[in-house]
Amino acid sequence: MMDGKLGGNVTGDQSGDQIQEISEEIWLLGRPTLRHYLDFVEDRMVDGKNADRRALIDEWRAANDYYYELEESEAGIADEVEGRDLDAELLPLAEEVMADPRCRRSFDILPTSISMVELDRLMVYQHHVDGRFVEILQSRLGVAPDPKAVFRFCLPLNRQEAPVRSQRFGSSRYVFWSESRDFRFLRPILLRPDQICNHDISGPIGGVVGLVVGYGSNFLNAIQADDRLLLNNGYHRACAMRAAGITHAPCIIETVSRRDELDMVATSDVSKTPSLYFKAPRPPLLKDFFDPKIRKSLPVYKSKRMVEVKFKIQDFDLTE
Repeated sequence: MMDGKLGGNVTGDQSGDQIQEISEEIWLLGRPTLRHYLDFVEDRMVDGKNADRRALIDEWRAANDYYYELEESEAGIADEVEGRDLDAELLPLAEEVMADPRCRRSFDILPTSISMVELDRLMVYQHHVDGRFVEILQSRLGVAPDPKAVFRFCLPLNRQEAPVRSQRFGSSRYVFWSESRDFRFLRPILLRPDQICNHDISGPIGGVVGLVVGYGSNFLNAIQADDRLLLNNGYHRACAMRAAGITHAPCIIETVSRRDELDMVATSDVSKTPSLYFKAPRPPLLKDFFDPKIRKSLPVYKSKRMVEVKFKIQDFDLTE
């Protein structure tokens, strides 16, 4: 899949003041907007500001033309994605996942099941993946893993997360960051005084609002509508398995039957343009990340995911 082993290299930035690690980003050309691609090259690619824009546009245009060819030669391919029941030996593992609190909280809206899905024909909405991270995951997967190992790779219950760093900026602003792309703001929660311990406060606690940052459930999961499956989470693991020669993988599937349900579980990119995935003759597929006519390898500076949390306090006097 990869054009070069870029992970682990370091280089000075343009000012010469610091050393930055270089990674590799694998892009699907032709489908994301041309402007999005050019902006990414300029902002993230090593020496991207000096890239030949005409050459970049020519590459994007060629991939876009190729997609039009695929719309004829592979029309309806997404409707033929194969799904099959889990083997008997995996059923206890599936029951354990479905009973886990993280799974129940993450998939509590729509009908949900676990099935073996065909990787190549999964539709994709993400335009790029971290090539170095895919390589790392492939090495963790190992050579010829058994079905149970693949299951735990796709639907892990015990995993070690990347460390999180945090810093306070002012009285009402905090910043958290991690190297994981799964790092995100989760949700606000209201806590009772008895749920808070080992904190010295100047007076009795009346209540606590928590603004929680952390990681998602990180299960490989897809959204099903009619006969199509859209990969919703687990892009790097899906690419790692495909690169290792695995054709089918266990996946949590949420079934939607109408647009309002799709809005509840899909990303905003999908919700805004559902026809690109569920109506197009030939939508972007996972296998496109391995097609040399579509994929493009870009050397990029390794980045971190940062979450900024701010809050505002106001006091009021109310009269009955």
